[in-house]
Amino acid sequence: MSTILHSQDRPKVLEHVAGNVRALRQKIGLSQEALAIASGVSRRMIINIETGDANVSLATLDRLAEAMGVRFSDIVLAPQAADPTRIEAVAWAGQKPESQGMLLSSFPAHTEVEVWRWSLGPGETYYPTVHDAAWTETVYVLEGTLKILWDDAERLVTAGDFHAYNCERLRRYVNEGDGVLRMIRTLAH
Repeated sequence: MSTILHSQDRPKVLEHVAGNVRALRQKIGLSQEALAIASGVSRRMIINIETGDANVSLATLDRLAEAMGVRFSDIVLAPQAADPTRIEAVAWAGQKPESQGMLLSSFPAHTEVEVWRWSLGPGETYYPTVHDAAWTETVYVLEGTLKILWDDAERLVTAGDFHAYNCERLRRYVNEGDGVLRMIRTLAH
């Protein structure tokens, strides 16, 4: 079931939903009634969401985002987030503490998404393809430490962490560790 639990331990993804839904709705000039009609979500539910009193499902938030012409991440992202591609918020929690869905990152994709399971042996280097500015990439490291090198910068991504960025610059992935580096790469256009 894709319900965000509403409890004492409120998932982080709900922290900014009330203010964001209200601000986005007002920005595009929709009343709560007009948003209800466009989304198929009741006006009462929209009122409750905007006041932070709703036990809301992910599907409902998706319907609101679509009706307003925004991304799901626009509804859940902290308004002053330093990096809008890095969300890192629990969006779903199950009955058991280890059951959860965390939204790590979001960016628009227009035509294609590729998801890769990737590994690099010790000392191995890989040169990813340079794409145009419409392509973005997220790497999520499962095991080891990934070093991403650009001409003027570098970034270390350790196991359990990720990095999202635009693919238009020449870069290389390096495994300087003694073990196999394992990661998930997602490319979106």
